[in-house]
Amino acid sequence: MENEIKEENKIDNKFLPIGSVVLLKGGKRELMIISYCIIPNGDAYDKNGKVDVKDKMFDYGGCVYPEGMITSDQLFAFNHDQIEKVCFKGYETEKQKEISKILIGGLEEREKRLEAEKQEEEKPEEQPNN
Repeated sequence: MENEIKEENKIDNKFLPIGSVVLLKGGKRELMIISYCIIPNGDAYDKNGKVDVKDKMFDYGGCVYPEGMITSDQLFAFNHDQIEKVCFKGYETEKQKEISKILIGGLEEREKRLEAEKQEEEKPEEQPNN
């Protein structure tokens, strides 16, 4: 049946194994996942032009498939929730599953820290009693 989702095409939890090939929502080209937790340090662009990515981290780094990364400015940074379809799931081992759990835990801790820093910045400064 066409409506059935093949097991390898299911998008369950992050992080997909390195080597997985995905299609992003609204995307026309498949991307192969080549890294995790990308923090861009240069100019970044989306389909609408240049975007501000200062202090942002993305779940994955990828390159176009099947060509691969021809030049270093062709790295695509994207998040798990932007994936529409898993075309191919990469090599999955117990070690990869363990790394996925560690990365998820690290992201949760990072979110808590960023939220605490944001709340700290929003607090009015206390005035000393004179």
